[in-house]
Amino acid sequence: MLAIWGRIKLDRDGPAIYAGRRVGKGGREFRMYKFRTMVTNADSVGGPNTPDDDPRLTRTGRFLRRYKLDELPQLVNVLRGDMSFVGPRPQVPEEVASYTAQEREILSVRPGISDWASLRFHNEGEILAGQPDPDRAYAELIRPEKMRLGLEYAKRGTFRDDVDILVRTALLPFRK
Repeated sequence: MLAIWGRIKLDRDGPAIYAGRRVGKGGREFRMYKFRTMVTNADSVGGPNTPDDDPRLTRTGRFLRRYKLDELPQLVNVLRGDMSFVGPRPQVPEEVASYTAQEREILSVRPGISDWASLRFHNEGEILAGQPDPDRAYAELIRPEKMRLGLEYAKRGTFRDDVDILVRTALLPFRK
């Protein structure tokens, strides 16, 4: 993690850690930590979804995202109790505000670093690349299935599912 931090500091000015607002269990807002993969003002010059060809990505950021290394600081969120290793990915408050009553059931479980949707859409940036409106493409191509998988986990997730998700997540970088 220190090597990644150092490389980010060499790549661009600004902090090595990004602390984004997310919504967790029970609708409680928290700061989710990630290694910064984008230019420092990325939030103000683009939307919440990031295609692989997004000009806001740094060179180091592209590498970190490809191998999901940008997620390592979320171990701090796990230690703090904001997140667990497995659970539906936490979303930004603006996205959660648009949840239907049924979708709000996702907030009944602690969000996680990985889940079935993270595995299914491990190539989310690739799917969004080349789209004229990445946020609309996300809403149409990815969001419905992510919500379905998150709800399924919230209703019926088991310890066996957690182990399966953890193993598949650990193996994912080796498939690329």
